[in-house]
Amino acid sequence: MSADAEASEDAGLDSDFGPIYRWYALGLLFVVYIFNFIDRQILAILQESIKGELGLSDTQLGLMGGLAFAVFYTFLGIPIARLADRGTRRNIVAVSLTIWSVMTAVCGLAVTFWQLLASRIGVAVGEAGGSPPAHSMISDIFPARQRATALGIYALGIPVGTMFGNLLGGWIEEAFDWRTAFMVVGLPGVALALVVRLTLKEPRRGASEARQIETQGDAPPILDVFAALWQRRSFRWMSLGGALHAFVGYGVGYFIPPFFIRSHDFTRGEIGEALFWLGIPGMLGTFLGGWLGDRLASRDVRWYLWLPGLATLASVPFAFWVYTNDDPWAALWVYAIPVFLGSYYLGPTFSMTQSLVGIRMRALASSILLFILNLIGLGLGPLFVGAVSDFLAPEYGSESLRIALVTVLAFNVASTGFYLLGARSLRADLARSHELD
Repeated sequence: MSADAEASEDAGLDSDFGPIYRWYALGLLFVVYIFNFIDRQILAILQESIKGELGLSDTQLGLMGGLAFAVFYTFLGIPIARLADRGTRRNIVAVSLTIWSVMTAVCGLAVTFWQLLASRIGVAVGEAGGSPPAHSMISDIFPARQRATALGIYALGIPVGTMFGNLLGGWIEEAFDWRTAFMVVGLPGVALALVVRLTLKEPRRGASEARQIETQGDAPPILDVFAALWQRRSFRWMSLGGALHAFVGYGVGYFIPPFFIRSHDFTRGEIGEALFWLGIPGMLGTFLGGWLGDRLASRDVRWYLWLPGLATLASVPFAFWVYTNDDPWAALWVYAIPVFLGSYYLGPTFSMTQSLVGIRMRALASSILLFILNLIGLGLGPLFVGAVSDFLAPEYGSESLRIALVTVLAFNVASTGFYLLGARSLRADLARSHELD
């Protein structure tokens, strides 16, 4: 991008968001996303204790942490995103954060599978209103040339939240019990919601492109947004690539704690602390995916899809080694590599979704992407791994989970192919995005 184009882009930025406040806003939304994934991830580290007390199968655990959560999370995300494209996004984030925090605490009161399932559905209802308005706000705060970096920083909430969910869940469960862990991590989110409501400003829509439109008003019909995205072949392939990547990521991430507990005799506290430190390469990969995507795309915009595709493929042999190796500490060290490479897709995928649509379509476009990623990834990934583990358990016993984790890696190979297919039409699709304003 030329210096004149960058100056024009910067001139359009919202005057209420100076450089310091811009980074404060991003930082606050990043903290909200951390809480999102703490409350989502903590179930994974606690599930062995829950399984023992409530007498659950791996399939039930996969259903509770996957499909049942994802159905409500994804389907409710679309009407909430529609509201975000019309109304005040800051308020939606604050209310959503309150709901999912309270419902996480309520999980600690469950005494049956169905009560816990209903509580987790409540968490899903709240979390459905978190990311779409946040993605839209960040896209109005930062210019397009910095968008993948900014959204990559926001996406750091995934590994950081996962880190603290594992660490806090493991520690609190060992010191007290799994019920206390849910309550301790859930309730602080209510206070954070007040901070969001009182200190976060609502940016003007389109400010980052100097194509400002009214903050309130009519947004395009939902079907028009679906049609616009469907017409972008790059989005179709990219969303499928991201969905299969998420299928592996959620399936593996949900069952990694019980894998190390069953196959390597780790305690909850030990694996929680180990996975906390393994969040660091996830953070680095998430940031570098956005930052490197922006840098490489300045030469060829197709790098936004080439990069996550190639990183995903490179992670497969390392992950295979981790799941088949009998040395637990060597497996943990090598696991850092697929964690690092598996995080590259977040910033570029989120950024391209925002760039491919019109300004008042962004929250809904983000929700549609998350609908695809989470219904397939979050919804089916844990359920698939749990069901394969249960199917193989009569013959392989506790090692059935190891085999289930290996089988899911084939979907990462397919993910790479979809990303590379999406790159073929990306330049043409981006050139048409202004038609949708």
